[in-house]
Amino acid sequence: MSYTRIMRALDEHPDIKFTINISGCIFLRWEELGYHDLIKRIGRLIKKGQIDLTGTVAYHPLMPLVPEEEIKRQIKENEKILKKHFGQHFKPRGFFFPELAYSPATAKIVKEMGYKWLLLDEIAVNGQTGTAEFNKIYKDKNSGLDIVIRSRELSHSFVPEMITKIINKNNVKQDLAITATDAELYGLRHIDHSAIFEKLLKRPELKTITISEFIKSHEERTMINPPKHSWATSEKELKKSEPFNLWKEDGNEVQKKLWQLAELAYDTIEDYKKDKNYYYARWHLVRGLASCTFWWASAKDFRLFGPISWSPDEIERGTNEFIRSIRALDDEETRDIKMKAEKQYIDIKKMIWKKHWTYYWKRNN
Repeated sequence: MSYTRIMRALDEHPDIKFTINISGCIFLRWEELGYHDLIKRIGRLIKKGQIDLTGTVAYHPLMPLVPEEEIKRQIKENEKILKKHFGQHFKPRGFFFPELAYSPATAKIVKEMGYKWLLLDEIAVNGQTGTAEFNKIYKDKNSGLDIVIRSRELSHSFVPEMITKIINKNNVKQDLAITATDAELYGLRHIDHSAIFEKLLKRPELKTITISEFIKSHEERTMINPPKHSWATSEKELKKSEPFNLWKEDGNEVQKKLWQLAELAYDTIEDYKKDKNYYYARWHLVRGLASCTFWWASAKDFRLFGPISWSPDEIERGTNEFIRSIRALDDEETRDIKMKAEKQYIDIKKMIWKKHWTYYWKRNN
């Protein structure tokens, strides 16, 4: 398990520090699976100062694409989950956007809710890659939040391997590396048979600090006005005003239908807050809104750690949550809406499996 490996490595190397984001929904899942020792270990590492845990939204939606009220609810729920495990006064200073998907509006919400800094991709600076200065602290003109910039090139690699190569060079030109990757890189998306990660942590040349510590060590700020973007947005996509096309692309009919069903589910549940099954309806809705539902419908060919971002099973998983959220409502007045939703649901199922068996299966076989 990726998280267990990372936490064990921190325990074994008390001088190593990481800034880590863990969505509230993961803590909920660990509770269900009985991973209480893992949660307690994280708590001990936080107290020791080895983990700088960020705030985020509880169920990993792509924040710029969901309503502002939903963002606020999920930030509050995430805080409630963290306080349950790490104390009623626990409050992260930093905030992590799922997929590093930034927009001015979401940044302002984060600021209003008491957070101090963000981590963003380097394309946030001038709308270009390759122009950011990683040893600087930037300030968001829109929200006033401090911003630390990650290196896209390093983050898209197997980071421990790349850092090891940098250290091994005779003339090390890069003495600072800021990366941000998914935790599943350490065991799920990359099988590290040689334990490069653990070996790197033993290197005396490697020094780590948390992002909060990095910010405190800098007094100057450079003002920037980041465009809407994610950690995967290209310069070409910015110019086309399509910063989030991995999750909502013009011309992607599957994603279009998914968002129609998602919006119908959200609006219906908002209209029936007094329904006796409102809690269960939202339980399904927020799980469907997770960014993975839409990412797996993008069908982009990355050829990095996996062949293609297409999985009918994962799309179907999110679609099932949306229809269950509407089905859960008890009020008789929702019957017509339910019939409309069932039709949309069936259309999506037919569309994804037809697309899968007539194109992607043939392509990969």
